[in-house]
Amino acid sequence: MPSPGLPYSEALDARGAPRAPWRALLQWIDAAGAAGMQARQIEAGLALYRDGVTFAIHGDGAGTERAIPFDIVPRIITADEWALLQRGLAQRVQALNLFLADIYGAQRIVLDKVVPASGILDNAQYRGGMRGVAVPRGVFAAICGIDLVRTGEHAFHVLEDNLRVPSGVSYMLENRRILGWLAPELFQRHRVAPIGHYPELLGQTLRDLAPRDGEQPSVVVLTPGPFNSAYFEHAFLAQSIGAELVEGQDLFVDAGFVYMKTVHGPQRVDVIYRRIDDDFLDPLAFRADSMLGVPGLFDAMRAGHVSLANAVGTGVADDKSVYPHVPAMIRYYLDQDPLLPNVETWVLADPAQADHVLAHLDQLVVKEAQGAGGYGMLIGPRASRAERDAFAARIRAHPERYIAQPTLALSTCPTLVAEGLAPRHVDLRPYVLQGETIRMVPGGLTRVALTEGSLVVNSSQGGGTKDTWVLQD
Repeated sequence: MPSPGLPYSEALDARGAPRAPWRALLQWIDAAGAAGMQARQIEAGLALYRDGVTFAIHGDGAGTERAIPFDIVPRIITADEWALLQRGLAQRVQALNLFLADIYGAQRIVLDKVVPASGILDNAQYRGGMRGVAVPRGVFAAICGIDLVRTGEHAFHVLEDNLRVPSGVSYMLENRRILGWLAPELFQRHRVAPIGHYPELLGQTLRDLAPRDGEQPSVVVLTPGPFNSAYFEHAFLAQSIGAELVEGQDLFVDAGFVYMKTVHGPQRVDVIYRRIDDDFLDPLAFRADSMLGVPGLFDAMRAGHVSLANAVGTGVADDKSVYPHVPAMIRYYLDQDPLLPNVETWVLADPAQADHVLAHLDQLVVKEAQGAGGYGMLIGPRASRAERDAFAARIRAHPERYIAQPTLALSTCPTLVAEGLAPRHVDLRPYVLQGETIRMVPGGLTRVALTEGSLVVNSSQGGGTKDTWVLQD
């Protein structure tokens, strides 16, 4: 289990010398010089903003769109490292889908007491209306983002599973495009595995889920609309896979089937890649005040007339209080040991674990079980006494809402900041697709904490992104 300490440098060894996979890249950076690198960095930011690669920050009163902060120094992963990650990611996503099919079916894993019913069947993200629903190919989570952290040379850990509406893949693709445009010579010096075929894999995965055979399925991307912080990504992906980008008002349900309004009349919809949370999908089934969803959509899905990616109810499997049970799921469903371990986690619904966390709050990271985006969390060693005391009161009031983990010494990568090249903490979000088979491109979205010493990599809280290179042998 990783513990706090000096962070592992992915680029430099203990003597400060470049590791072999990084030598050519660091030589190129040195030859470009500080001024040349900063000029490229500025050019990259302008290009991203010009091309609309933007996001909005939650609670930003100005309501302005910002270009995603992009660091032009890529992150390098070797072919051997990726081979391990790929196997471990496929194993994990397969087990998570088997778990979802089980808890909405026979619930064997609960009956066999491998995982407790409490915290799962009574979880706010568990949708009882999905019980007994047969989803195409048994796939509840077709599009998954698995967050990984590194703490040593061969030490990768899963930090979080994102199975509801995982975001960020458009930034992964745009980062590669921008860096290829800014520094094509880098790709001549390195054999970097391609990622540009992700839209093709995504499109095929969505088509795999179509409920009817014999004709080309109609696929749409359902967005909350242009005021959503990830609207760029919704539009980008719809265009990339050749699907229509629709809002709830563009769809309607008739006789149990979903149709899209077009100038040529109604067109039946087979698969919906939804970027809307469960609660807002259907005002007849969930929140009655939702203006974003489609009345009757849930019943159409339950009847097998339309497929949703991801299916309703996947959120129970990425709740942080369920996360500690994933290794047990892998052993139970696959009869295998996990290839990618979890980070040690305390579930505060357990009074004994809650007492331990409260006694060591200055050493731990505490997160909301259903939180996202780096919000609702406490980094104990960085917090003031007053902040820890206030958070302790919240834990005592509702311990079931929180989990805790050690403060990890996340690995660092060279990052271009105002002062030059400096180490910054990073994580990695690979994207795993499951349809007829499991598919993924080599790499993922590397997120970087741009503030010195910070462990928070989320773009909504000042983090940035890097291009992720998987080197081919």
